[in-house]
Amino acid sequence: MNPLIEFCINNLAEGSQKAKAELEKDPDLDVVDYGCLRNCGLCSQSLYALVEGDRVIAETPEELVDKIYQHLDETL
Repeated sequence: MNPLIEFCINNLAEGSQKAKAELEKDPDLDVVDYGCLRNCGLCSQSLYALVEGDRVIAETPEELVDKIYQHLDETL
């Protein structure tokens, strides 16, 4: 089973869409988006994704992608 990367649709509109698009190119990841991940305070302040249930936070889409891969390397 591939690692699961989850995005909030509201955070996609804030800028994480570029990170999601980049991660979707990786066939070894399952990338999905939901209407809400119930992290509204975080969602309004920075870019983030849930990686296997853990929050990964960044300031830019590129940094988010890097941090997601780093998190996967450290935890899998």
